[in-house]
Amino acid sequence: MTQPTTALLEAFGDAWNRHDIDALMSFMADDCSFHAVAGPDLLGRSFVGRDAVREGFMLAWQTFPDAAWLDGDHFVDGNRGVSETTFVGTKADGTRIEARMVDIFTFRDGKIAVKNAFRKDRPPVTAA
Repeated sequence: MTQPTTALLEAFGDAWNRHDIDALMSFMADDCSFHAVAGPDLLGRSFVGRDAVREGFMLAWQTFPDAAWLDGDHFVDGNRGVSETTFVGTKADGTRIEARMVDIFTFRDGKIAVKNAFRKDRPPVTAA
């Protein structure tokens, strides 16, 4: 069994910043889940299974076409990991978000089984 490392989380973050859905999905387990930062449920909006997770990941870029996750700090301990980043992105209406966030990961067999995202609830910032 491959043990996950911070290098895996760094590469995963790089794929997010390239907006590379195929690379992102290569890190995900077959029975993966993604819990988005917003949504109607206790965990935000949940996407379960590869097709749904792919859709959920792509929604981030559809909502924020210039989305970027910056200043990554990662750690892994056993089958759990955390990435802390600064999320920046602009919606179609010009609303700009810039806030610290974390992703909490659960790994299985060297892949990401669960990605649970949390972001500070900060008012939109003025574009520079």
